[in-house]
Amino acid sequence: MSSPAPGTLDHGPAESRRTKAPRLYALDGLRLIAALMVAAFHLMAYNGPGWTYPVQIVFPDAHAVAYYGWTGVQLFFLISGFVICMSCWGKSVGEFAVSRVTRLYPAYWFAVIAAASALWLFPGVRDAPTLSGLAVNLTMFQDPLGVDRVDSVYWSLWAEMRFYLLFALVAWRGLTYRRLVAFCLGWATAGMLATKVDNGLFRAVVMPEHCWYFIAGIALYLIHRFKPNVLLWGIVAGCFLLGQHFLIAAHASNERYAGVKAPLWPATLLLAAAFLAMAAVAVGMTDRITWRRLPVLGALTYPFYLLHEDIGWIFIRHMEHRMNPYAVLAVLFPAALAASWLVHRWIERPLGRRLRRALNKGFEEMRFYSQPLPSLESPSLDGPVKGSGESSLPH
Repeated sequence: MSSPAPGTLDHGPAESRRTKAPRLYALDGLRLIAALMVAAFHLMAYNGPGWTYPVQIVFPDAHAVAYYGWTGVQLFFLISGFVICMSCWGKSVGEFAVSRVTRLYPAYWFAVIAAASALWLFPGVRDAPTLSGLAVNLTMFQDPLGVDRVDSVYWSLWAEMRFYLLFALVAWRGLTYRRLVAFCLGWATAGMLATKVDNGLFRAVVMPEHCWYFIAGIALYLIHRFKPNVLLWGIVAGCFLLGQHFLIAAHASNERYAGVKAPLWPATLLLAAAFLAMAAVAVGMTDRITWRRLPVLGALTYPFYLLHEDIGWIFIRHMEHRMNPYAVLAVLFPAALAASWLVHRWIERPLGRRLRRALNKGFEEMRFYSQPLPSLESPSLDGPVKGSGESSLPH
């Protein structure tokens, strides 16, 4: 990739915006891989409410491999840092907010209602949510309010939401090379301080256990958009080295969650593979991947991630004694992907468009009514107050 002229690196969004770049098909493939990894962990390696017998018995060999699917979340966060920069470059903070709300909420609202309905209709697998809990979950702010999640996979959405709120600080002024590098270095410094500061709020905002993957994704996008250099590769390498340290705690937590014992080294190798895959995307090594089906598969990733766990457990509970365990999964995974396509086609896309139009109109009206009123002159006996602007108000 050719580099920009040295004097253009810190121009504002309007000056540094390029023509629309070709789609990075590899990212769609990586998103789907990450979602399938997480689903394999939940449905094949976790001794949860789905299978009657422990997964070590149901999948005597496969469970040990499926366990490491939890590292798909780290890959998701890497992709998120990269994609947020790519999709929001040149946008105002209002446009950034609209893009994130319309991307996250339509499929999420459907998934929350679908999971809650399944838990109410098929009791015994997991506790069904209360109506109050369901209402809070629809906001996506159940975690900071201490309300039980309808589906446990929603924890990662709160991490994404905090990343967006932090990223909005940069988007407010406009994305530039220098501001994003400063943001990466500042966030990394805060992440290291958060491990030593006894302040729960600071730690919750900074996310020292997750921030390294978002930061690395941002630096990798700068490598992709501009050109590689020691500074950016140093940020990526530093994030990998620090991220693998926090991976140790995540591994121990997931061992307890899944009820299994597993070595750490495969998780570290998978994290390295995720960084290498994203580095290959950043430097253009995957540009030849142009399979037309990949964007379709990538579009299924978010609905599939939202739908697979609780509904998957319910399906397993009702089918495990009728079919071979591998046959259950052979039906479940394609069915979940097909349902995800329906959600994307008939819920996510049309509702997202309507929500985008409504939010854009709301921001336009906010800007209009926030303009200072013109100075009023003395009322005229022959007509309305001059300069009142009554005729220009939106209806």
